[in-house]
Amino acid sequence: MSDAKVSLPAFYGIKAGMTRIFDQNGNHVPVTVVKLIPNVISQVKTTEKDGYCAYQVSYNEKRASLATSPVKGHLKKASIEKHLSERSEIRLEEVSVDALGKEASLEQFPVATYVDVTGESKGKGFAGVMKRWNFQGGPAAHGSHFHRRPGSIGCRATPARVFAEKKMPGHLGVETSTVQNIQVVEVNIEAGYMLLKGSIPGSKNGFVRVTKATKK
Repeated sequence: MSDAKVSLPAFYGIKAGMTRIFDQNGNHVPVTVVKLIPNVISQVKTTEKDGYCAYQVSYNEKRASLATSPVKGHLKKASIEKHLSERSEIRLEEVSVDALGKEASLEQFPVATYVDVTGESKGKGFAGVMKRWNFQGGPAAHGSHFHRRPGSIGCRATPARVFAEKKMPGHLGVETSTVQNIQVVEVNIEAGYMLLKGSIPGSKNGFVRVTKATKK
């Protein structure tokens, strides 16, 4: 694998948890720690061959015994020695075949810039309509028999059915969620972490996608 790095508009990291720091004025700043892991380009997709331009990025190194033969062959084709288990795509307008096997750099994410973070939200299990959809609920008085239920969900004989996408009790969480315009507080390549101001989606040790902010 080449030592040269490729500048990409996004990278994948691991949410390590939250902590706090104090700025130069002594102000308390809550931050989320993102563990920096190698992002290696394992495939280059072009318009001529695939119909669109993109880099396939592999990450999350595991021991060799956990890698399947097809994955080993795919990484070997890109001259990647590490056994990376996860793959995602980053679409671009132009790509270079020379980038195959190179690692993504973080020069696009200096301190004080803004990023968008995408992750899988925490699972909340089965939830009612008040927790899941912020329903108001019924009266809390003792005489009331209507407290946290959704109420009527249907209509009359016409249309005689429940419309699709009706807000009902059900599984909450474990959905792709994005928080925009998060400020980069610190980037420490040597120690392998990045600090982002505030909270980001996902649970601890979950993968997150950090991209350049689209609305800044």
